[in-house]
Parts: sequence; structure tokens; C-alpha cells
Amino acid sequence: MSSDTDLGTIEPRSEDVARRITRALEEDVAFGRLRPGQKLPEEELSERFSASRHQVREALARLLRIGVVTKERHKGVSVRRFTAEEVHQIYDVREMLQRQAVMRIPLPVPKSAIESLQVIHAKYEKAISRGDFRSIHEANDEFHRAFFRLCGNEFLSQLVMQFMDLSYAIRANAFAPEHLAAARNEHLVMIRLLGTRDAWALSQLCVDHIQYSKEQYLALLKLQEPEFAYADDGAARSRGR
Repeated sequence: MSSDTDLGTIEPRSEDVARRITRALEEDVAFGRLRPGQKLPEEELSERFSASRHQVREALARLLRIGVVTKERHKGVSVRRFTAEEVHQIYDVREMLQRQAVMRIPLPVPKSAIESLQVIHAKYEKAISRGDFRSIHEANDEFHRAFFRLCGNEFLSQLVMQFMDLSYAIRANAFAPEHLAAARNEHLVMIRLLGTRDAWALSQLCVDHIQYSKEQYLALLKLQEPEFAYADDGAARSRGR
């Protein structure tokens, strides 16, 4: 598989199939159906999606580019498995990006912006009530995309979403009922704070909002490889985190 596949050479129908496979695998990772380190054999994926090897390779190349999977020589492609140190580093960046994006939102925002977020949040709540994980995932991404675009800096908001995508595997536990209830309430508070001038409270809430998935993933690492995970945690603490 090559990560620099020339998309221009792919026929429209083939590109659509690759996009569909990519989205399905992203959801499998986000929902925890594919676990960190799990292999993704081309033959099995080709059979599952009734797709050619070429289409499967293109889908995997897309996932490789955004960091959801990794490829090792002679070992193939697998879901990316982060070390505790990598989790700390990714979330350090996520916190910095999100805080800076929020501090650039001109508060209070227009009523129309708040109403747009309320519409998206209503879709999120309905998806939760139905237990529809796919719709929960899509509405959550839509909410955060619209929220961070309020900063007025498209490059910054894109970076926020890029690191959100990078953390797909880390966020696989985000569909636990207790977390969904907390996330729903936090979304409502975010919307309310957009109507105030309290940028500090809003930025801190956006940082706090992402801590659950981080802590849950780190706890999982400690259960799987306690010595390795604790060593990484010690290195993180030594830098003052």
C-alpha cells in the first residue's frame, strides 16, 4: 500500500467505494469494534465490502494519512495503538488548539450561530435517545466542527478537527452511557457560554470536555501493559504535566 496514491487516477465509482470503506472503518475504530493493534488484512476487507484490493488499499491509505492506522513492513496494516506518552502528547496539542480557538471566538456570538448549534445538538440528543451510535458520532463531529469554526480561523479549526480525527481510537470509549450524559450537558453549557463574554470559562470547559476519553484509554493501557504504561506516565509527570 502506498500513502501517496494518486487520487486523480481513480475512477469516480472506485473513489466512492474507497470513501465508503474509509468511513466504515473509522466508525469501527470510533465505536471500539476494531481495537488498538488489530490487524486489517486486505483480503478480509475486500470480502467484507465486496471491493477490489485496489479500493481497499486506497481506503487504508486514507486512514494512514490521518493517523488512524499504521503500516509495518512485512506485518501489514493495523489500527493504531498509542502509548501512554503519545496519548499525553496528542492531548497536550488538542488542549492548546482548542483553548486558542475558543479564545478567538468573538463573544457573545450572534443569535443565529447559537440557534445553528442548538439544531445540531438536538440531533445529537435524539441520536442518544435512540442509541444510534453512527448518528451520535456524526452529530458530535458536526457540533464540534461548527463550534470551532466560530473562531474565524479556518486553518486553526481544521487543525482542531485533524487532531480530533487522530484520536479516533482513543475516543472509542466515548459512547458509554455515563459519558454521553456528561457530554450532552457540557454541549448545552458550551452553547450557553457562547452567549456570554466568559471566554475563560468556555475555553476551560472545552479542555475538560476531552479528558474522559484520555483517562479511560490510559486506564486501559495500564490494564494491558502496566509496567510500560506506568513508565510512560512517570515520564509525563517528570515534565510537569
